[in-house]
Amino acid sequence: MFNVKKLLAYFAACLVISSYGCSKDDDDPIIDPPVNTVLNGSITQNMTLTADKEWTLKGYVFVTEGATLTIEPGTVIKSDVTEKGALCIERGAKIMAQGTVDKPIVFTSGKPAGSREPGDWGGLVILGNAKTNRTTTPVIEGGLDRPYGGNNDDDNSGVLTYVRIEYAGVAAFPNSEINGLTLGGVGKGTKIENIQVSYGKDDAFEFFGGNVNAKYLIAFATADDDFDFDYGYTGKIQFALALRDPKFVDGGDAGNGIEADNDGTGTDAQPYTRPVLSNFTFIGPNNAPGTLENHNFGNRWRRAVRFSLNNSIMLGWQKAGFSIESDPTAQAYKDGISELRNNIIHSVNSENIFRSTSSVISSAEVESKALAEGNIKLTSPDGVLENPFNLTQPGLMPAAGSSALSGSDFSHLDAFFTPTSYIGAFGSGNNWLEGWTRFFDNGQ
Repeated sequence: MFNVKKLLAYFAACLVISSYGCSKDDDDPIIDPPVNTVLNGSITQNMTLTADKEWTLKGYVFVTEGATLTIEPGTVIKSDVTEKGALCIERGAKIMAQGTVDKPIVFTSGKPAGSREPGDWGGLVILGNAKTNRTTTPVIEGGLDRPYGGNNDDDNSGVLTYVRIEYAGVAAFPNSEINGLTLGGVGKGTKIENIQVSYGKDDAFEFFGGNVNAKYLIAFATADDDFDFDYGYTGKIQFALALRDPKFVDGGDAGNGIEADNDGTGTDAQPYTRPVLSNFTFIGPNNAPGTLENHNFGNRWRRAVRFSLNNSIMLGWQKAGFSIESDPTAQAYKDGISELRNNIIHSVNSENIFRSTSSVISSAEVESKALAEGNIKLTSPDGVLENPFNLTQPGLMPAAGSSALSGSDFSHLDAFFTPTSYIGAFGSGNNWLEGWTRFFDNGQ
């Protein structure tokens, strides 16, 4: 005889022990709860993004002062397709995004593979309390309108390691975009290592003041500039790659390996923007079929900026390898305040490998000084690296017999820099791309 009470008791028991399944057959699969989680508005208390869920940024998301956002290794964060997302870590907040070689953290487009595009979402923004050269507190661009900078050069905004950022660069309005990774007034207490920014519609990395140091950075197929420094950035970076897609560049601006300014109008505001860089590899389009006109210079130093670039490689840049574009910038280089030492430099325009538009120093004088200080001028990129212009499987190790196998010098650099015998980002025993990076055709 059918017993209603027993049947009700059975279903009640299922509700209590639902984590073990609700079937008479213990071998039936367990139905897990939904795993998609949407992030929007402000995060005002500590929060962890776990790798067992797919997280979605819906619009601009802000981690506010006093809160820490922790992201587990292997976590994927996508942007909402309609309300394009961005993640901003405000002053006094922290991000603890510590991926691993085999479990990188990925920020990417919410569109399906094959339809993704640069500018599908905003990007990752970290703001700190370190010095800038602004007399009033600046606010970050891109429509975020959050303040950054202060007087604490030891400021700690957290840890960012083994992270990929893909298809970022939404424009809030003309000339106010969000970069792949934006760092505003970020202090040297912050750890930035092993970051790849791919197919960004604006800059890959932009440093607005601050003094955060970094290692192992990749700018892959950037529209605008691969590395942009301004507003008094004084940090150090070692081991970095810029690899351009010949058929992708900003239509309204020129794309450079580095673009750097003291500020937008070239004042003598202090601290001067002066990045100290070593072991970069800058790979331009090398005039491949279909190369777009706006691909520009390997390095573009302008508007009273200062610099130190060492032990690095520039190959395949369309219009010049190394360019100085203001009198104060040229004067600092002429006086030895700025440095260009032990680099290998090539440009498609072989008559314009070294370029100056300043009245202080001519292009010929820049070249003479550069060659006297250990730099090598090449009229062909052949034989330096194994296969540098391959976008999906780049061969970036020094070729047999290459001038990049030796010739580096670290005598004038401090202990932050790991001495190498080779020039460029890669050498024997140091192919740091393996395991966590992704090189791909646009849309994939």
